[in-house]
Amino acid sequence: MNGPTPSIRRRWQRRGWLLLFLCPLPLAVAIAKRAPVPVPGVVRAAAAVSLDVNAVDRSVQPCDDFYRYACGKWLAENPIPPDQAAWGHGSQLAEWNRQVLREILEHASVDPGKVDKKIGDYYASCMDEKGIEEKGTAALKDELDRIAALKDKAQLAVAVSHLHQLTFAAAPAGDSGATTALFGFGSQQDFGDASRVVAAADQGGLGLPDRDYYLKTDKKSVELRKQYQDHVQRMLGLLGEPAAQAQKDAATVLSVETALAKGAMDIVKRRDPANLNHKLRQNELQALSPSFDWARYLKEIGAPAPQHYLVLTPDFFKALEAEIVRRPIGEWQAYLRWHLLSASAALLPKALRDETFAFYGKTLAGQKEQRPRWKRCVGMADRDLGEALGQAYVDRTFGDEGKRRMLAMVRALEQALSADIRQLDWMTAATKKEAQAKLTAIEDKIGFPNHFRDYSAVSIARGDALGNAQRSSAFELRRQLDKIGKPVDRGEWTMTPPTVNAYYDPQLNTINFPAGILQPPFFDKSMDDAINYGAIGAVIGHELTHGFDDEGRKFDKKGDLRDWWSKQDATAFETRAQCVADQYSGYLATGDIKLNGSLTLGENTADNGGLRIALMAMKKTTGNKGDEKAGKKGAAAGGLTSEQRFFVAYGQSWCANFTPELMRLLATSDPHSPPQYRVNGVVSNMPEFQQAFSCQKGQPMAPAKTCRVW
Repeated sequence: MNGPTPSIRRRWQRRGWLLLFLCPLPLAVAIAKRAPVPVPGVVRAAAAVSLDVNAVDRSVQPCDDFYRYACGKWLAENPIPPDQAAWGHGSQLAEWNRQVLREILEHASVDPGKVDKKIGDYYASCMDEKGIEEKGTAALKDELDRIAALKDKAQLAVAVSHLHQLTFAAAPAGDSGATTALFGFGSQQDFGDASRVVAAADQGGLGLPDRDYYLKTDKKSVELRKQYQDHVQRMLGLLGEPAAQAQKDAATVLSVETALAKGAMDIVKRRDPANLNHKLRQNELQALSPSFDWARYLKEIGAPAPQHYLVLTPDFFKALEAEIVRRPIGEWQAYLRWHLLSASAALLPKALRDETFAFYGKTLAGQKEQRPRWKRCVGMADRDLGEALGQAYVDRTFGDEGKRRMLAMVRALEQALSADIRQLDWMTAATKKEAQAKLTAIEDKIGFPNHFRDYSAVSIARGDALGNAQRSSAFELRRQLDKIGKPVDRGEWTMTPPTVNAYYDPQLNTINFPAGILQPPFFDKSMDDAINYGAIGAVIGHELTHGFDDEGRKFDKKGDLRDWWSKQDATAFETRAQCVADQYSGYLATGDIKLNGSLTLGENTADNGGLRIALMAMKKTTGNKGDEKAGKKGAAAGGLTSEQRFFVAYGQSWCANFTPELMRLLATSDPHSPPQYRVNGVVSNMPEFQQAFSCQKGQPMAPAKTCRVW
């Protein structure tokens, strides 16, 4: 899965636009500065596909089901490939991009330049299946011996510190917390003073996607827990444990993780940053879990001593204390062995990789086949050496024209949002002034960082795949910890340049568009403005709106957690936001599972506001020129007006098929709604859509009750 190298960064700190399951790897852009050098055996993918307004399904009335009208043909013609769990336009672009990145990496592995050697050696080591098989699980021996040598629970702090250093990058934080063993530890901007970085501790230690997987009592959840325990048992058996011991240890792992899940904060409550803002001194952190030697842990990982720690979930650490007290050291050894093995499996022998895929890929996500090794190695190179690979990528693919056009669109959207704020009838003048100040302060980041990360301290050894990943992980944890107590680096990005995504960071108050998303179908210089505003314009609007959604609105223009709303305006906002939450809670995701409108509220608010201000920007930018252009193009415009093309482009950008298993996983643990509701839920709230397609009140896309925040 693509994304930033992990730290204790919450979702409200990096509000991504796209479902990462749809495009788990980066995407290259169309404007080439120089063509990649051909590599024998690597076939270049075809050019990325543009949106086609002629490809609507005219057997469906747009006012009945706009998503099916926009995507029906595409969905029928684009089944999910066997090595995917979902397939959409982002997935197609990711596949195209993998080929581009593969060329870069394979060329670097046989003919490295000054910048390319590390990424070439990393990739070549990852691709060395024979060498990995020959090493077997001996690559884990030192750490397994360290765990086996534990004599009492007082030594847990040292063992956990070593495990965190080795697995920090391979076990990234998610919406539910960290996934490193026991808990998560890293750095983040302070809530009260976003100009500075502090140490942060968070809940973690789970192997299933969210705490509710351990706590729900429905038949499917019970079945999944049994399958998870069986998976842990098989993995420990492959590690060499006798059958009876593996069975016992797997039961222990599930028991420990269930206890940790019971102490964890639920995913919806975590959406409010005020619930995570707990400033504690080291002695107060120690008091939460006195049986864990925090001083020793902090010394072993090399964490500076800050004025205070952000302990995001104090109740979790109280629950952790209870488990440390009541469980013998042998149970903790079994738990630590499992987390080391699970985080390392991708670079271990085939039997372990296959078993990992069988549970996480097939059972949880419904994926039929494992991805070819080269695709997985491209992803790991992007994860561990992302800006070194990204620098090579930018050198070959990114040009100035795309950046200029993108900045022009961003500014047009910002002007539209400013106009939207001015005309709101539910917000008072004083709060509008604060909102405008925050909007003016938003920093626009396009393409790639001004300074690429220096990986000179990372040791990459040819033929040591797992060691390379572990040393990269330790480097990233050290990089995160080195920030503690220092001013924040405002130039840092948390997505690599080739990523097909975009994000808003409320504590930096920035919108960030990696070069990877400036590519058809989201941004296409061959298409007219209506299509570009409906696709990439909606993405820009989405990220801008995140600054003013139910979470983003709680941060001020400097990124500090501060209430700048009048009581009257806050009440008015909450009333409108509740309308959106209730609307989406009525949608069925899969089977008998409905969406959680409270979990997806921020993304739904951003979708609704983003498309509305994108339309405002398009109208101001083009006037009537869009329809004049459509008349000249004739069939190329599909007989659609500029506003109709705008909405069709938005709908088509979300065309995607999902496995039922993945849809279930997302509905229970992901803050984004499924694509059909990101389309139909939005347009059904827009009178402009209903007017554009002559919808009559009472039709599904023109309900009597609509919701609007921004």
